[in-house]
Amino acid sequence: MKTITPNLWFDKNAEEAVNFYTSLFPDSKIGSISRFGKEGFEHHQMPEGTVMTMEFEIHNKKFIALNGGPIFKFNESVSYFVYCKTDEEIENLYSKFSEGGSINMPLDKYDWSEKYAWVKDKFGISWQLDMDTINSPQKIVPALLFVNDKFANVRDAVNHYVKIFPDSKINFEFPNPSIENIPGETLAFAQFSLNGSLFNAMSGQGQHNFDFNEAISFIINCDSQDEVNYYWEKLTEDGSESMCGWLKDKFGVSWQVVPTEMFKY
Repeated sequence: MKTITPNLWFDKNAEEAVNFYTSLFPDSKIGSISRFGKEGFEHHQMPEGTVMTMEFEIHNKKFIALNGGPIFKFNESVSYFVYCKTDEEIENLYSKFSEGGSINMPLDKYDWSEKYAWVKDKFGISWQLDMDTINSPQKIVPALLFVNDKFANVRDAVNHYVKIFPDSKINFEFPNPSIENIPGETLAFAQFSLNGSLFNAMSGQGQHNFDFNEAISFIINCDSQDEVNYYWEKLTEDGSESMCGWLKDKFGVSWQVVPTEMFKY
């Protein structure tokens, strides 16, 4: 299998979003683009020539943006850490991402970081900006936020994923504090690697009005039918199946298990 690729589900503005993201980071590029044709208009309602999917890279992290219609909306259940090297970098990203968006946590010093912010951009995607003190080998890292009845699932989820994917390991874990209303021996944060791709996982205290959905999924490009069958079986266990390679695992995270050839245009 190749590396795991985040898929971003937009309504009709994938092209605008990709142009915005690639303009913010110096080491970025746009790759393959597919467009809607005349056929199927009665279903997708997209004018001929409208972007269907766009591949793009930011600091060697590949993404795919999809114009899929208004079915799914981005929320904070999946966000993206950006590990910044300088004050100028983090302040510039904070300004650009928050313009037309919203601020969950303002840029400031926190217990866990000398400089950190959590912002939602004008397209609805959440970014956690952090001054890098760990020399992260991956500048942009997806983060899964487990909330409400999934609050205590961070450890189980990380262990589950690491067992499924090759070349995987847990890099570090931070437990939740032992205080009232916090389940014992739960994790506040973990970082782990799946087939060479870094992920973060977090637990969110309190009640939240969001959960994982298909707006952000993770594509597993498989080199053989055996690989397709393996990941499909492992990830649908206690989860749910959908069409065209889509599934939800037992924690509600969405994945796409597809042949590598599917994304060659």
